[in-house]
Amino acid sequence: DSEISLFKKQKYYTVDLFYGELKLVSDRIDRIEVAEQLLNLLEDEIVITEVEDKEISTKPDKPYDLTTLQREANKYFGYSANDTLNLAQGLYEKKLITYPRTDSRYLTNDMVNTMKELLEGLEEDFKINESNFKSIFNSSKVTDHYAIIPTISGIEKAKDLSDKESKVYNLIKNKLLASCSDNLKESSRKIRYEYDKFNFNASGKTVIDEGYTKYLKAYGKEKQENELPDIKTGDKIKLTSKNISEKFTKAPSHYNEDTLLKAMENAGVESLDKDIEVERKGLGTPATRAGIIENLIHKDLIRRDKKNLLVTEKGNRLVSIVEDKFKSAETTSEWEMKFAKISSGEVDKEDFLREIEDSIRELVDRYKNNLNE
Repeated sequence: DSEISLFKKQKYYTVDLFYGELKLVSDRIDRIEVAEQLLNLLEDEIVITEVEDKEISTKPDKPYDLTTLQREANKYFGYSANDTLNLAQGLYEKKLITYPRTDSRYLTNDMVNTMKELLEGLEEDFKINESNFKSIFNSSKVTDHYAIIPTISGIEKAKDLSDKESKVYNLIKNKLLASCSDNLKESSRKIRYEYDKFNFNASGKTVIDEGYTKYLKAYGKEKQENELPDIKTGDKIKLTSKNISEKFTKAPSHYNEDTLLKAMENAGVESLDKDIEVERKGLGTPATRAGIIENLIHKDLIRRDKKNLLVTEKGNRLVSIVEDKFKSAETTSEWEMKFAKISSGEVDKEDFLREIEDSIRELVDRYKNNLNE
């Protein structure tokens, strides 16, 4: 929120070249004088510098862990992380899905035959993509519990659910079907025209095979195809028009529960010592992150504003007096590494707790004094 409040938008320009439906856009230009000079220098007839054609094959995601389920339920349905956890817990208690409080997106190797039976039960004549199917099994990447999937015994009972339960159940089901289906295949084309030190670019994609995306069409936006004309490197084209566009830089977006959960999951990960094994990374666990968010709302440190999460005045005051080290992801990773060293006997647990206690006591005293001023 501080970044957004301090943000000052900056004006910039691009020169746009048109050839029918084709639009070639220049690099960012900071001064209008430069853009105008470039526009005047450009001929109406240009020679294409480079055309790059590629076929792109995109693999599907793995089945859900809890955090990813919460993120996508927020993105697609607007459900809070806590709502999704409660709905998933309810589905688990009805024996419709497997244990939801998991941080793994893999299944154990001994589940292969069970999974084939499950997939056939979820969709008659389901066509398994062997490569993608095999990739979801890896016992070494399963911690206490494997990924969230429907149960075989719950397939029939899933027809009698509330609207919210049904949405979460179908999201889990379709994610699993997608993960075992074919890759998305697209044709990509990039066209580039170079004039002096300026590059003008256009890119487009068309779908060759929708693959796994057929199971996810109900969620999110339909993929927009942008088919570019059949132009080759060295082709000479006559522009139909050219102009200057005025644009502005955009402020960062506020957090919503989707993006905040992602940030919590990844907090401090880059700072972790790769040689030290830690049990967890990030802030909280899949099972506690929703509770952390709700607790912050309950304590009036953050608030919901439609889909966004905003810091309150009380939250801003707290953040303003907290030392930088307590606000940094690096501190999170440092503590995770100390937890690992406590487990191995390299660090004394009582010494570590005393150090944390002293720091927090000092912080609380400072906050109380700030409130009384």
